[in-house]
Amino acid sequence: MNTQIIALCNQKGGVGKTTTCVNLGVGLAQEGKKVLVIDFDPQASATISLGIPQPDQLPVTISTMLGKVLTDQPISQGEGILHHSEGVDFMPADIQLSGMEVSLVNMISRETVLKQYLEIVKNQYTHILIDCQPSLGMLTVNALAAANRIIVPVQAEYLPAKGLEQLLQTVGKVRRQINPKLQIDGILLAMVDKRTNFARETASLVRDTYGKINVFKTEIPFSVRAKEASVSGKSIFSHDPKGKVAAAYRELTKEVVNLEKQRERHKACVR
Repeated sequence: MNTQIIALCNQKGGVGKTTTCVNLGVGLAQEGKKVLVIDFDPQASATISLGIPQPDQLPVTISTMLGKVLTDQPISQGEGILHHSEGVDFMPADIQLSGMEVSLVNMISRETVLKQYLEIVKNQYTHILIDCQPSLGMLTVNALAAANRIIVPVQAEYLPAKGLEQLLQTVGKVRRQINPKLQIDGILLAMVDKRTNFARETASLVRDTYGKINVFKTEIPFSVRAKEASVSGKSIFSHDPKGKVAAAYRELTKEVVNLEKQRERHKACVR
């Protein structure tokens, strides 16, 4: 199976990254895809959004799996993976992941520990989505080393250019040194308050500044409903199915699937 591994990355927090990871995951599942969400942030926001309010009480999380990879212990198929009622599987995170980041610094092949874990599980899935922490540390580098695609959610409320530059430099470095297959799917404008001129101006600024990189046509509107959905442990499709945010995530899912089809066609032509 040609598994698509998509990292959702931005070193700035509060840009709608986890919301996008969870809702895109459920959107892909609704399209008949087999999806695994990896929560790769010690704050465990994706785990909480998928209905586990106290992740630190879980017996097995992604830190457990990374620990097993580092100590060459066997990992059984599906070990520690949880299932959400809306059709996605997920590997939860907990606060121990921040300790794992510190340990990785002294390890051999420290950038590829997540990749080694995903090699064990990926054949079960068409899509693996990684919710990265808001930093450019060792965990994020692991996610970029394991992924073949990146989506960068950006909030249209502040001038995102500076932070994006740093992220794009990191992506370039990872591509050159570790993972030449890494591609940016696009920048996603999220939490867009269309009532304000400032949001509209920021959106067009991002499109102008990063014209060489795909900026998704879909913009995710700002909505309190999206936050409510996260707290309730459901996706926006379940919490507010007729709302504007659910409609936007359906459109985004189609864009992501269409990008895949375009790439497949392009590969076939090149052959």
